[in-house]
Amino acid sequence: MASSLHAWETQALVAAFSVLLIAAGIFTTLFWKSKGLASSLNAVSNFCRFFYASFLKPHTGDGHTSGQQAALESFYKAQADVYDATRGKLLCGRKDMLGLVAAQLKYKAERGAWTYKKPVWVDVGGGTGWNIEAMGKVLDVPTFFADVYLIDLSPSLCQVARKRFARLGWTNVKVVCQDARSFRLDHAEVKAGGSEREKSATPDAQADLITFSYSLSMIPDYYSVVDSLSSLLGPSGLVGVVDFYVQSVVETTGRNYIGGSIQRHVNWVSRNFWRAWFELDRVGLEGAKRDYLEYRFGTLKSVDERNYLFGGLCIPYYIFLGVAKLSPSASRDGDPIGRLDAACTESPYLSPRQHRLDMSHAADTFVRSKAYDSAIINLSANLPLPSTFYQNHTWRIYYDEHQPQHTRFNNKYIYAFTWEDSRVDQRLLRICPDDVVLCISSAGDNLLDYLISSNPKRIHAVDLNPSQNHLLELKIAAFQSLPYSDFWRLFGEGKHSAFRELLINKISPHISSQAFQFWWSNASVFASSGGLFETGGSGHAIKLVRWLFWISGLTPTVKRLCEAKTLNEQRELWLLQIRRVLMSRVLHWIVIGGNFLWKAAGVPPAQRAMIVSDHLENGVLNPFSINLNDNSGEAMWEYIENTLGPVAQETLISDDNFYYLLALQGKYSR
Repeated sequence: MASSLHAWETQALVAAFSVLLIAAGIFTTLFWKSKGLASSLNAVSNFCRFFYASFLKPHTGDGHTSGQQAALESFYKAQADVYDATRGKLLCGRKDMLGLVAAQLKYKAERGAWTYKKPVWVDVGGGTGWNIEAMGKVLDVPTFFADVYLIDLSPSLCQVARKRFARLGWTNVKVVCQDARSFRLDHAEVKAGGSEREKSATPDAQADLITFSYSLSMIPDYYSVVDSLSSLLGPSGLVGVVDFYVQSVVETTGRNYIGGSIQRHVNWVSRNFWRAWFELDRVGLEGAKRDYLEYRFGTLKSVDERNYLFGGLCIPYYIFLGVAKLSPSASRDGDPIGRLDAACTESPYLSPRQHRLDMSHAADTFVRSKAYDSAIINLSANLPLPSTFYQNHTWRIYYDEHQPQHTRFNNKYIYAFTWEDSRVDQRLLRICPDDVVLCISSAGDNLLDYLISSNPKRIHAVDLNPSQNHLLELKIAAFQSLPYSDFWRLFGEGKHSAFRELLINKISPHISSQAFQFWWSNASVFASSGGLFETGGSGHAIKLVRWLFWISGLTPTVKRLCEAKTLNEQRELWLLQIRRVLMSRVLHWIVIGGNFLWKAAGVPPAQRAMIVSDHLENGVLNPFSINLNDNSGEAMWEYIENTLGPVAQETLISDDNFYYLLALQGKYSR
């Protein structure tokens, strides 16, 4: 066993060395092409120093008596002054983590969180101070924070940091060369060069923000550091982490508090390779480290990503935002768990922390929500609450994302927009302010129209497909956080080249962790040629129709149809030109020949069965002599004919039917 393990480690190291050589060649080529000769040579020199210090230089200080500081200094001293120049491509996600943190801090500041006292930031393992300077691009560090403490155990890196902040003139930033386990704010001024008077000025002080940028994985005594800093964090404080990781999806199964698991799984080869590779740099990628972080803090945001520095051999990393485990951010309204449960079920308010006492006095007919039950189980096991309870808004209700009825949609939505006319709903339902509305979420357009037009007491949006609720949540969050111009580009035109930046810097405080994960991984939707409205299952049908228009040379005619000012003009274009394509033999064959259009149009099986049943009941076919499945294509074709005809001939699309206007031209009109 020992020899086999040794052979595997040797192979991993050889492979890693090969990758590094390839990377060196790539770096050299890129720098040589993009910069002048002097800059290129300097970049190559920096990379060689990094390579030598990381992989070739014999390290001292690894003995039992020398300690962690000596080991770090042996590793960093030879490369401290080129550290920032050589880590930009490797340490991805730092700016994103800082952007997410800054968005949360701004959200709190806008609501008066620091009216009387500015926040305090502790950056653990801050090294050269790159993070703090980078934060200056999204927050005014000298004026926003009362104090910023950079904690690092390497004297060489701390020296670089001191020079950085002296150059910037940021006097509220203190560089403390100290073990993070023993750091306390009431002693920080002395360590940073302060006086005894300054030491006693902040007894029992706590931090409002603690960040770790690729530092947690380098701390040997990881758990004690996390424990000590948990007590350092204030009750409403925020933790921000970005770091490498390797984990299998099996390791997260059954955990309802991690805020989603999109892209979390790392395959077996990558897990073993990166563990061996990073051990050369004294970086430990044990999965239990991240698990413990998620156990000690409530998850506010969690996202998994890949660094494609080496192409297909991508490096996994994660971003985590957390809060105090037993202090949900919504606790300002008393007991958010019980109140949320009452809102979900329309039952009387019961407190989960007093649930045994309350239930002894409650009627057996009270309905308990799944969110409430999950909170009770987690509290009883001393686990964090599900991530939805820690969000700034409690409109997204907890659900078990691992249930088969949710996973069958494969993290994809079907409807990017809603087809049904909400005005007809309003006319038939007559929704008033005292009503409680239960509806299917779909793309969320109609229920938002109910909210704006009728202002009902409450709306319960329900959908088996979590991705449909992610879309609805994005629309609500964007409405809360964006100016009209950005909102229009997202949901009026379906395209926005800066969506990812908006998601991080503006939308993130208003959206749940699961929805944030989804849109993080699908940010390209708004940058694609077709935009939002050509995505989802129904987007396939729209693309097919547009392709038919293009191949038939009818694209200009469709544009004229969308701009028609009268019904007569529209009918003429429809009957004489467009109908012959949409009702053509080609499209008829596609519909009749299989189930493609059912899926493309996003028709659920139950609704499909209803359409086929109506088709048979109308006497078109004999239900006793022909199999039901054989009739599905004909039923769908009849449904299309009966739907499109009245729409084209009885409603003016340019002025009175924005649903079909969107489908035809790919965007709404102002």
